[in-house]
Amino acid sequence: MKRLFLLHSFIALCFVGFAQNNSHITGSFQGNGNFFFASDSVLGTAGIPQYDYLKFGAETWLSLNYSHNGLDMGMRFDMFNNSNLLNPSAVYTDVGIGRWFVHKQIDKFDVSGGYLYDQIGAGLIYRAYEERTLMIDNALYGAQVGYRFNDNWKVKAFAGRQKQQFDQYGTVLRGGSMEGFFKPDSTKNLSFAPGAGIVGRTYNSVTIDDAKFEVAGYIKDEQIELQYNTYAATVFNTLTAGDFTWYVEAAGKTKDMIYDPNAPHSILIGNEIETTYGKLVNRTGYTVYSSLGYSKHGFGISFEAKRTKDFSFRQTPNALGTQGAINFLPPMAKQNTYRLTARFSPATQELGEQSFQLDTRYKFNKKLSASINVSDIRLLDGVELYREITPEFTYKQKRKWQVIGGLQVLKYNILIYQGKGGYVNALTPYTEFLYKFTPRRSVRVEAQYLATDDEFGSWVNGLVEVGLAPHWIIYASDMYKIKHKSLDENLTPEQAKEKQKYDGTHFPSLGIVYSLKSTRVSLAYVKQVEGINCAGGICRLEPAFHGVRLTVNASF
Repeated sequence: MKRLFLLHSFIALCFVGFAQNNSHITGSFQGNGNFFFASDSVLGTAGIPQYDYLKFGAETWLSLNYSHNGLDMGMRFDMFNNSNLLNPSAVYTDVGIGRWFVHKQIDKFDVSGGYLYDQIGAGLIYRAYEERTLMIDNALYGAQVGYRFNDNWKVKAFAGRQKQQFDQYGTVLRGGSMEGFFKPDSTKNLSFAPGAGIVGRTYNSVTIDDAKFEVAGYIKDEQIELQYNTYAATVFNTLTAGDFTWYVEAAGKTKDMIYDPNAPHSILIGNEIETTYGKLVNRTGYTVYSSLGYSKHGFGISFEAKRTKDFSFRQTPNALGTQGAINFLPPMAKQNTYRLTARFSPATQELGEQSFQLDTRYKFNKKLSASINVSDIRLLDGVELYREITPEFTYKQKRKWQVIGGLQVLKYNILIYQGKGGYVNALTPYTEFLYKFTPRRSVRVEAQYLATDDEFGSWVNGLVEVGLAPHWIIYASDMYKIKHKSLDENLTPEQAKEKQKYDGTHFPSLGIVYSLKSTRVSLAYVKQVEGINCAGGICRLEPAFHGVRLTVNASF
């Protein structure tokens, strides 16, 4: 009843305000419908409720925003029916108000309340954001107050609890930041944009009691201090000098209870002590991130680097994966868009990672441009996690046709990222060709070949897409698992069976997309192998999918 009352009140207020001058109502709608086919043991869908008996799952988000004379209000209706977004192997069903907020600018003050999205700096100590494809919605349910001293300097403070589906975590957050901008000499292209912030987190008694219960089973030498409060602070600055831009941020965290899956843990069994791995520890942490960019006359280069140690900052000590993160650590790998180049994507390692990424681009002329991206990620002790080298070129022939080509050279620690043995070493050449018959008629072709003897082995993927502007797109694709010619003789029968389980299997997709103004509807048959789904460096392993997907996106 409370949720419905809020919705009805908001809609009524919008319609009343819309009759007045300077009032605006905007909104958006996103709906996903998944129709699951019969379970398949080869695909790994057997035992998942959606495949075995539910057969249908859906997610819906409807947002309404209202603004009038500096007053902004918004509300979002969320619905999940047999959804597998929260847990790909389970069912989540719920409905309600997923977000509401009120914001008002009062002279130099800025006040907000409700479910709020914001961040400090690059997000190293605090980022409240939404990423629906990974079921991330960690909005702060609370209040925020800001004050602008002048056009260049401002401060803000906030307090509240983080959203957890239609509820909130018991942990209390509070924090603040100051940001500024100044130019030492207005006649020169030199400027500074410094800032600093701090965030405090207080565990509730339930979280502490759970930690006490777990730690009580540790031997004396492994007992740790349990504290309610942890603080994280950061300083950052953006320096612009001519064609150069340099951003640097350093953050530190006081002692915090975190779960380290690699920490040795002693267990008393009878009169003997045996060692296993994974336990709660109490550590300080830090992370440093910097990016340097230069661009001039068709040439651009950017360099990013990051070092992280014990910087897991979450709602509970045992929170893992995509849920319960308070902060955000920028990824250090190329955001690949092709099916096979994106197959092995690295998730950020909160407990220890040193990494860099170099991206260089050059435009030779109006037709030809080229780039090369180099990424390297390691543990703090030097163990390789991820290495990627990807040269790429683009050639455009006026407005008639365009071709893109590249080669991904990859080394991927699949043991760390997915819990499977060893490394994946792969070469993936790819190409894309776009031809425009007329300004409204086009065809686009993709082709990729992933060559490797590791994990499941080599794959080939192709796509053909026909564009009939302004309304229609029709596409067909197929990802095919090439059969192994031979296997390592040292593999057990179970390992050999796992490695060959997709041999000779096609994973086709066939879809149609219709667009009308700001509305887009897509209907597709999809057969998809298990793989990594990433967004902004946040990744999770998802099971295979076989069925029909319907998506609707609209804004108004």
